[in-house]
Amino acid sequence: MSRKIRCAIYTRKSTEDGLDQEFNSLDAQHEACAAYVMSQRGEGWVLTPARYDDGGVSGGTLERPGLQRLMEDVDAGRIDMVVVYKIDRLTRSLADFAKLVDRFEAAGCSFVSVTQAFNTSSSMGRLTLNMLLSFAQFEREVTAERIRDKIAASKKRGLWMGGVPPMGYDAHPDPNTRSLVINEAERGTVETLFALYDDLGCLRAVEQEAARQNLRSKRHVFSTGRVQGGGPLSRGQIHHILCNPIYAGKIRHKDKVFEGQHAAIIEGDLWARVQARLQAASVRPRTRSKETGGQQTPGPAAPLIGTFRDPTGDRLTPSHSRKGGRRLRYYLSNRLLSGSDPTGWRLPAARFEAAVAQAIADHVEHAAGRHALLTVPDAGAGEALQEKAGDLVTRLRGGETQLLGEIVREGQLGADRIMITLERNVLASILNVAPDDLSDDALAIEAPFKTRRRGIETKIIVGDVAPAPDRTLLRGLANAHRWAAAMQGGRSLAAIARQEKVSEAYIRPRLRLAFLSPPIQKAILEGTQPADMTLEALLRTTLPLEWQAQEDILGWRA
Repeated sequence: MSRKIRCAIYTRKSTEDGLDQEFNSLDAQHEACAAYVMSQRGEGWVLTPARYDDGGVSGGTLERPGLQRLMEDVDAGRIDMVVVYKIDRLTRSLADFAKLVDRFEAAGCSFVSVTQAFNTSSSMGRLTLNMLLSFAQFEREVTAERIRDKIAASKKRGLWMGGVPPMGYDAHPDPNTRSLVINEAERGTVETLFALYDDLGCLRAVEQEAARQNLRSKRHVFSTGRVQGGGPLSRGQIHHILCNPIYAGKIRHKDKVFEGQHAAIIEGDLWARVQARLQAASVRPRTRSKETGGQQTPGPAAPLIGTFRDPTGDRLTPSHSRKGGRRLRYYLSNRLLSGSDPTGWRLPAARFEAAVAQAIADHVEHAAGRHALLTVPDAGAGEALQEKAGDLVTRLRGGETQLLGEIVREGQLGADRIMITLERNVLASILNVAPDDLSDDALAIEAPFKTRRRGIETKIIVGDVAPAPDRTLLRGLANAHRWAAAMQGGRSLAAIARQEKVSEAYIRPRLRLAFLSPPIQKAILEGTQPADMTLEALLRTTLPLEWQAQEDILGWRA
């Protein structure tokens, strides 16, 4: 008797359509796979009783409950064969599939598609599988591009592309008409907010006056009966309304604005004045200087003032210095203001702000791709939510300092991590969702954070940086091996120097690179060496020939 092969069936459906039926797509996939397993009884195939189903989940992510349970059982050695109806039920991403196959192989598990007649136990099966997955991924990417192009073309024509209508508007009563109509009951709120800001010029003052007048956010009832909005207007919500070109009769798509097919609520002159005041406020400096008698000094603002703490819990404080007529901004540990402390942090402000913005943008983009921004994903608002998340990512990467200051609630720096908490109301306003609908995970960010010190200056590296070989270091390593081979062939150092048209003193320190330990050379070739391991740094370091001693001197950790 052949050994028993424990088989598990995995099924998936991208949408929730039809899942409430007595016999749905998941059942059909499971039945077909079970019949295939039954046909292989002679080979020892046995179906495990557990079901691994994911209904209404995209194949573009591995964050699926059913798939996670399946992989846990695979890792635990409880499954010998994973059976699916088609390979794109498991994943549509070639990169994700490579990760799954690695875990399958580590656990001694194989994979078979019942409608495509191959499995991963053979090299030919893997080749065919990679080809099919490439086409599946291509199909998914082309579909996504087609949807994006359709949205862009529709907005260029001034069409409203759905989602929750903004304050002051309702969707057109004709479902075939992609436009907005003015909601007269809400129109007064929008006009009041614009008038208040035109008069007061301060978001905080507008927020207070709006609260005094009992102005409320838009109340929207979804088809499911869920109610969103209707609460007091936050400063972030007010700012979003004031910046939204839809009230001037226009439609925004990413960084472009087109004439809309809906009526404007705010007339052109008022709109222009409000935008000018908002723009002026966004570049207004936040710090005061003794040199100007407490008056605000010119220069960029410090959007992250009072939000971040260093690993000791000391708050990072904005500071600046002048060099050659230039004003250099920093965020430094508060204790450095009153003296010297080797543990204090001194971060270049522009780089630090860009790093924080990049961490938030990457987090929002990743969460939107996994449909993880909301506690309960809303299929009806999915397209609009994805678009607004994309706009937010574009604005953050575009360097909007005022947005950065508003969206960050607090932050903490660690030795190698950065933790950021976002303002719930501000993010909800930007995404046009109810604050309570936002997932807690969408507000909490944790990312790798590395600093490389050069004297008192610090270079900042945030996020998981993809390996990228250092071309200068690679060229130095290649030359070292070429020269070492020439010397082993009998050529003198002087002859090599004459041929290369350089001095012997130039070649001698570079020649030592050929005798670096294999792990270090491999890392250089793959681009995974530490960020501070440059050609210049290696030439300044006297390294012995003994490999372990080299790694000790360089602080190498393979």
